[in-house]
Amino acid sequence: MPDAKIILVEPQLAENVGSAARAMANFGLVDLRLVNPRPDWRSDKALAAASGADAILDNAHLYPTLAEAVADLGVVFATTARPRGVAKEVIGARQAAQSAGGWSAAGAGVGFAFGRERIGLTNEEVALASSIVTLPVDPAFPSLNLAHAVLVIAYEWRAARMAAEPDGLPFRAETTLPATKRSLIGLFEHLERALDATGFFRAPDNREHMVLALRAMLQRASLTEQDVRTLRGVIAALEGRPTRPRVLPDGTVTTTRGER
Repeated sequence: MPDAKIILVEPQLAENVGSAARAMANFGLVDLRLVNPRPDWRSDKALAAASGADAILDNAHLYPTLAEAVADLGVVFATTARPRGVAKEVIGARQAAQSAGGWSAAGAGVGFAFGRERIGLTNEEVALASSIVTLPVDPAFPSLNLAHAVLVIAYEWRAARMAAEPDGLPFRAETTLPATKRSLIGLFEHLERALDATGFFRAPDNREHMVLALRAMLQRASLTEQDVRTLRGVIAALEGRPTRPRVLPDGTVTTTRGER
């Protein structure tokens, strides 16, 4: 599927251009368009902020006006946190990303336009857009850093694309099965024996209540088999129980904990 285009209109700070490129790279976007940027837009500050996303800066396209930057696009979203006197649909970033994905899949060029750091987009520029995209920022402090705004849109674009994939996210934590009830009961009983030995249950009449509370606490943790083995090892260490035989550097064999 073609990528969405990220369009920065008259960005004032080179480091914001670099940070925006980094945000794009984080979420798989590569087409950066700059409208009338400052001459130093690709300075050392921009490259440092890009943090390795130099290729996006190297391949950025420059345009004199937003109208020319979006001329080949069928759908353009204008990002702004300010109310505008333009009759446009106003949607959130997630809805915009989902809509953009549908249009992109259908073959329409899609772009997200971001305005100047200080004043954003003009009404004339917003008028070029199909819809206005806004974020649920605090009205008392609506101004968002340019690169942060790009990051939010890029994230939502990526998330929407992954949701449409049969396998979802391409990277996932390794799935581990939950511990069996047999393993959990063994952990509970081991812990309770250790606590009995330390005199933890000082009030015999309250022991049953405390045991149930401890078991409920551990159940809520959704422990895996490895978690149970680790916790039982911790309890055994606190009990001072011998470890499996191991060879020390001097060649002797020990089962004593802490001996090196």
